Amino acid sequence: MSGTWINLLFDIIICISLLGGTFFILSGSIGILRFPDVYARLHAATKSSTLGVAGIMIGAFLFLYMEHNIVSGKLLLGILFVLLTAPVSGHMISRAAYRSGVPLWDKSVKDDYATALKAEEKQNQSQ
Repeated sequence: MSGTWINLLFDIIICISLLGGTFFILSGSIGILRFPDVYARLHAATKSSTLGVAGIMIGAFLFLYMEHNIVSGKLLLGILFVLLTAPVSGHMISRAAYRSGVPLWDKSVKDDYATALKAEEKQNQSQ
């Protein structure tokens, strides 16, 4: 009897993980279409890919483990690589866009990266 409750609990966790991942991917796709500039769009893309794909892969990992008693190292590595590479790639793309002159949104309030670049240039000139 206790095994059925555990299976039901894992089925609920799997469904929540899959639905959560799907929600993040859908909301990120909407954000890519609706946000005003490349920096906000990159934030939506990297956040949704990190959380969405990781959620779906966690759901798939739990499903394989509960239904077939398979521990998939490939899924675990996939989750790890997505969690490590998506935010870093989004950061590097946004830095490249900023340095190549892609403008911020007109209603942007603060530009912290401009002050960091000025400090970096001042440091390079003093050396």
